[in-house]
Amino acid sequence: MDDCSVIPEIKYSDFSQQLHNRVGSQHIPIVGTFELTMRCNLHCQHCYIPPDWRSKQQEGELNLQEIKSILDQVTDAGCFWLLLTGGEPLSRPDFLDIYSYAKHKGLILTLFTNGTLITPRVADYLEEWRPFNIEITLYGATEETYENVTGIPGSYKHCRRGIELLLEHNLPLVLKTMVMKPNYHELEQMKAIADSLGVQFRFDPVLHAAIDKSTRPISLRLTPEEVVKLEKADPVRASKWPKSLREKMTYREKDRSLYLCGAGKTSFHIDGKGRLSACISNRKPAYDLKKGSFKDGWEIYLPKITSVEYSDGFKCGGCPIRFTCAQCPALAETEFQNEEERIDYICELSKLRIKEFVQKNDV
Repeated sequence: MDDCSVIPEIKYSDFSQQLHNRVGSQHIPIVGTFELTMRCNLHCQHCYIPPDWRSKQQEGELNLQEIKSILDQVTDAGCFWLLLTGGEPLSRPDFLDIYSYAKHKGLILTLFTNGTLITPRVADYLEEWRPFNIEITLYGATEETYENVTGIPGSYKHCRRGIELLLEHNLPLVLKTMVMKPNYHELEQMKAIADSLGVQFRFDPVLHAAIDKSTRPISLRLTPEEVVKLEKADPVRASKWPKSLREKMTYREKDRSLYLCGAGKTSFHIDGKGRLSACISNRKPAYDLKKGSFKDGWEIYLPKITSVEYSDGFKCGGCPIRFTCAQCPALAETEFQNEEERIDYICELSKLRIKEFVQKNDV
């Protein structure tokens, strides 16, 4: 048999890591997030989208043809993975048309949804044209807690039915939660639900300010001590933190880059009005894809934002844990309207994680 006829198998995680390593320094937009709409049928307490933005279609929201054009452009530029999110993406009547077009472009698709609008028709279609992954957020393990967060009576029942439909169609599903004051007491119960269904579960404890600059969502944050206590109690999370933190702990004195992640370098975000930004948290400034091309936005506009260096007054400059810390200029801009402002909450949380997961293990 000709050696060329045998294609060696490789684990997906290895393939993904190798691809990221190879293109990381070449400024190729291999990962994208497309926020198809800000509309949502839920009214969650912690949502970063303002309530009045979620209740109706926003003026200037992209139509189907405009979305198709953008999908053409991002795939031409090298996009490989694309996340479809919202708001609630299924609140768009043309969602399946968008999904179908993206799928036929060869993109590896992940869908973020609250699950309440999953119907047999949607599940049938997703089974035929399978996504890479579907992630549904549980806002509580019980109807009372879930609907206290979402503000919509009956939403818990619809979410659970959506989950059932996806599993009946053998679709790849992950359950997750934003853990916060209204629901943290049910975290273990939410994990138990995921375990009983045979699906992965994860939680995120860091709530962000709203994109209209409201600090309403961050009032629901747990304390750093409460967060680390939950992380220590989670075997999977607790096992990953030591290695992850140690790998980033080398301080690079000469690196004055404000943006340390791949935002605007290998990844991008597009909102429902066609505005291109470095990431879902960094929305201002943004590049209008209705007036220009993705190519120009990616190659000319975003590098001006993500290549900026911090000033001498930057509070985190010289900090020995800067490359381990979860500080983010995009979140700082949203919370304080200043990319260089230090978020004390994240600073405290990062220091506590190092103390609990690295220093104590090194004793």
